[in-house]
Amino acid sequence: MMIQADLPLLSQALQDHIQAQLDQKTKPLGSLGRIEELAVRMATIQDTDQPELTRPTLVVFAGDHGIAQAGVSPFPQSVTVAMVRNFASGGAAINVLTRALGWELVLVNSGTLEETPFPGVWDRRLGAGTRSFDQEAAVQPDEYSRALAAGAAVARDLHANGCRLLALGEMGIGNSSAAAMLIHYLCDAPLASVISRGAGCDDQQLENKLKVLEAARQFHGPIEEPDEVLRRFGGFEMIMAAGCMLEAARLRMPIVIDGLIMSSAALAAIKACPNLLAYTVFAHRSSALGHDILLEHLGQKPLLDLGMRLGEGSGAALALPLLQSSVAILRDMATFASAEVASRIETAE
Repeated sequence: MMIQADLPLLSQALQDHIQAQLDQKTKPLGSLGRIEELAVRMATIQDTDQPELTRPTLVVFAGDHGIAQAGVSPFPQSVTVAMVRNFASGGAAINVLTRALGWELVLVNSGTLEETPFPGVWDRRLGAGTRSFDQEAAVQPDEYSRALAAGAAVARDLHANGCRLLALGEMGIGNSSAAAMLIHYLCDAPLASVISRGAGCDDQQLENKLKVLEAARQFHGPIEEPDEVLRRFGGFEMIMAAGCMLEAARLRMPIVIDGLIMSSAALAAIKACPNLLAYTVFAHRSSALGHDILLEHLGQKPLLDLGMRLGEGSGAALALPLLQSSVAILRDMATFASAEVASRIETAE
């Protein structure tokens, strides 16, 4: 299974219709700025002039990366499972944010080094992490296909449960190295310009990270196909998220993308299926190195810029009030006609 580029273009006619509705609201034209843009986006993705963001759900995919064994992270791989346990017990930042903002939180084990028999964790584990991509491809072709299919199944399950707005986050020690490789290859960016400190590399660790990733680049050589880039360097959580995005778009669910890691997974999926971009909302600008390059490459301006780089879906979670507000404006705000307010100043001749 490879990424399929069969998503329909969003309706320009509906977009124009929604904008015309917004222009009749009791406000100056365009005065709500990007909130109006979001309203148009939510409506056209759902293919209706009455969009509903029911059961907004934030999915955190967790997976381990073999490249972590090459010393690219200051933390051991055991932290991934420890954090999944923390998510399951409700003590992480993403738990606090989703509770405060009204998201349903779903935890998915995509492929951690150890099993995660914790309450509420969806077991979609495809293996004990990926292989170290400085020596071989991160996943084999059959594993890649299974990961995409598993991600698509997550989207279908959520949609069947009433979810109409999906946000994606992640957890995985070593995944900032995977993201760096994706951005390097798919944005044609110098490797040194996209290697972030991840979970907190000091200067010496960052230097080692650059050496490891440069060696991996030399080992793999030039690669052009987005599927192949994602297969060789991505983690199970990133590949599964890509499959989830594509299926969510097919099901007309707006997709809220978090920071560096989920953006790099989206980058690969969008490169393989360009129409996917219209179904996404990039929630925030991560301060992690490389995210600006990715956003500029895709021509995207994120909703928020708060200096965050946590991951977990934290930036995506914070976007919910803006998305809900945009839909509420479209659905509930009075028009000039219904409020019996003049739409323009009439001047006497």
